[in-house]
Amino acid sequence: MSTKSTVEFSTDPPSKFKSFFKMPHTLVIIIFIILASALLTYILPAGEFDRVEDKETGNKVAVENTFHSFDQNPVSIIEVPLAIVHGLTSASDVVFFIFIIGGVFQIINSTGTIEAVTARVGKTFMNRGLVVIPIFLTLFSIGGFTMGMSAEVMAFVPIGIAIARSLGYDAVTGTAMVMLGAASGFTAGLLNPFNVGIAQSIAEIPLFSGMWLRAILLVVLLAVTSLYIMRYAKKVKRDPSLGLAYELEQTEGKGKLDFMTSLPQLKLTHYFTILTIVLGFGVLIWGVSQKGWWMEELAAFFLSLGIIVGFLSRYGPSKIASEFVIGAKEITFGAFIVGIAKGVVVVLEQGAVIDSVVNGLFTAIEHLPTQIQVMGIYIVQNIMNVFITSGTGQAATTMPILVPLADLINVTRQTTVLIFQLGDGLSNCILPTSAMLMGSLAVSRIKYQEWVKFFWPLLFIWTVIGAVFVLIADAIQY
Repeated sequence: MSTKSTVEFSTDPPSKFKSFFKMPHTLVIIIFIILASALLTYILPAGEFDRVEDKETGNKVAVENTFHSFDQNPVSIIEVPLAIVHGLTSASDVVFFIFIIGGVFQIINSTGTIEAVTARVGKTFMNRGLVVIPIFLTLFSIGGFTMGMSAEVMAFVPIGIAIARSLGYDAVTGTAMVMLGAASGFTAGLLNPFNVGIAQSIAEIPLFSGMWLRAILLVVLLAVTSLYIMRYAKKVKRDPSLGLAYELEQTEGKGKLDFMTSLPQLKLTHYFTILTIVLGFGVLIWGVSQKGWWMEELAAFFLSLGIIVGFLSRYGPSKIASEFVIGAKEITFGAFIVGIAKGVVVVLEQGAVIDSVVNGLFTAIEHLPTQIQVMGIYIVQNIMNVFITSGTGQAATTMPILVPLADLINVTRQTTVLIFQLGDGLSNCILPTSAMLMGSLAVSRIKYQEWVKFFWPLLFIWTVIGAVFVLIADAIQY
């Protein structure tokens, strides 16, 4: 899921330098940001903007040219631990929502439905050549834009590779059509509760609103990615020596269909699970669009969905409970990091400098053209993804600053959420701190440098597409 937990990437420098050069743990980075925020309360003048209620949205928005300073109220290092605890407390609704989501998705995963559907699709289209690539991309994008499938995709990479090899392609093709499908869906985030849901919650706009533009973004990403992978796959089939993992293919061999025969078959309980999930997400869309469901209602909805799926899969109460606990335990980092990251906001608010930061950023860019302003935010958000690999933690850290800044430069909050989700998602398939990437490469045995050579042109295309969508969103006041 969208926690995108950090993994360490092994390089070749002497061992005495490894510990110095490796990326710090995400939690360490967040704590450092909290300490830096406390330091800012001593350096920056305390102040705030006047705020008024926006008649259309009902949100409290900052008023331009009303920033005023007052006496400093710095946060000492002794107060930082208490600020972290206050952050956990104030973010409790989101924290427990993430725990519930993790538990429910584990119940769904444990039924074997995802593996059975994937196997069925793979076997159905195994002999239909290139068409299997867009189909697999689309299938895994669903996992990405609903349950925030990220690191979990590594479990399905062997299936993609087996099918790709049976068609005369290679491990790179098989890995790409699984991992990049999930990444496209995660980035578009139509119903992703981890990145879009939390970012919209912080931005105080209706959950999962503005889905139409994200749906168009998803279609564009899938179309471009399909064409890119298909072009590579045709080249490999024509001349296998042109494959980026040619040595691996020589070692592993091709056409390993025995793996496909070991995959589960679709059973009646799987069909019940699929039907329940489809109907459930229909209810979810109705609830958030018509009834204004928020975190509490969504948490209750997903909890009910998990219990229903469990009983339809013939699980007893204890089995449902044990699977729920496993899922909640695995998502602990993602949930915990949201509360920790909220400590940044608590420190800035206690020191009354969050508006000072926003005012400084606004002053620096206010005379620039709007297009350059939004592109600047877009670039900064992409850079942030290098350091804060947790999507939920990144939302909790950056959105409280981006939202008032966007209000001042007349960028809609929906556009701000779009910028966040693009920055959070586009680069996950190349960062060596991404668990999704490194786990998938470990399973596929593709070398990191081979994957980078394959993916970097597509990343450039994705980044340009993201920039175009940001500019469109700004132009239409999305």
